[in-house]
Amino acid sequence: MAESENIVAETAEKIFADLADAQTINHDNKGEWKAPLWQALTEAGLPLSWVPDDLGGSGASLAEGFAVLNVAGRHAIAVPLAETMLAGWLLTQAKIASPEGEMTVVPASPKDRIALAADGSLSGRARGVPFAKEARHFAVLAGGNGGMTIALVDAAKCRIESGIGLGGDHSDTVTLDKVQPVAIKPAPDKFDQTALMLMGGVVRSLQIAGSLEAMLEISVRYSNERVAFEKKISKFQAVQHNLARLAGESAAALAAATSAADTIVHATSLNNDAVFLEAASAKIRCSEAAEKGGGIAHQVHGAIGFTIEHILHRYSLRALAWRDDFGSESHWAVELGKLVANRGADELWPLVASR
Repeated sequence: MAESENIVAETAEKIFADLADAQTINHDNKGEWKAPLWQALTEAGLPLSWVPDDLGGSGASLAEGFAVLNVAGRHAIAVPLAETMLAGWLLTQAKIASPEGEMTVVPASPKDRIALAADGSLSGRARGVPFAKEARHFAVLAGGNGGMTIALVDAAKCRIESGIGLGGDHSDTVTLDKVQPVAIKPAPDKFDQTALMLMGGVVRSLQIAGSLEAMLEISVRYSNERVAFEKKISKFQAVQHNLARLAGESAAALAAATSAADTIVHATSLNNDAVFLEAASAKIRCSEAAEKGGGIAHQVHGAIGFTIEHILHRYSLRALAWRDDFGSESHWAVELGKLVANRGADELWPLVASR
């Protein structure tokens, strides 16, 4: 990690440590912690990290932003930081200035479509949009008139059906009915919904990897504190075996996520096989790790880990919820299979070995 990435990630880490302590948040039923945290993040320029200075952002690099997202995952942040960063990145593709405040991306699933009419209005329905209820604006990718367009939409002009995801955060249904956008411009050549989903998938992969790191740390600490049969449970072989498995899942997720992020950082376009292979593989592997790793962490903690009072569920449930955003692991497994099949048997090994 470059020195600048370290500085940006360290800034995020300090803000989260000061204002997003998991135990404090877990006991705050009114959500009073959110406003001070968002204010601090905004003052540091983190929500618009990927937006250049001339478009209203802080002009951080892709690598710096990816580092922030991994840190956010380690703290299981329940504010739309990742969503606002991704929305700002999408708007930047069309050189649309980003407004202040919370944003999210529409659509957030490969199956949903937003259509652009001849009069410039947008219509369509998108399900499972993270933090839509809390967002002031949406960055929308729409198809129509012979190509893709990117639009900035006022959230107040859309119908939002509130929903809660597995992690307890908003996962809402957004309906646009002939909505006139605040700004709209053509998407770059060859930029499509798959490119957006791949970028979103890498964002979620980094967050999952971060949450697994936190679950491993929490589990190791607990195993060294909990005493059973007059000795720490970390001394039992079965617990040691589980912790080793959890460490393996965490390491695999981090390796897959950071490799995909690095590929995007150095790619000239998201429309190539290398990005597709890395991003799809990362989402698949990190999603699998979320299921296996979360289960192991709760096993280590026993009954206490399932209680609402314990912080473990903040990480495990969000990691599981992030599996479905921007394409589930089953979706990307099918799409990855199609890529391999289309390339043919002779190209399988060169494709795999190239990464």
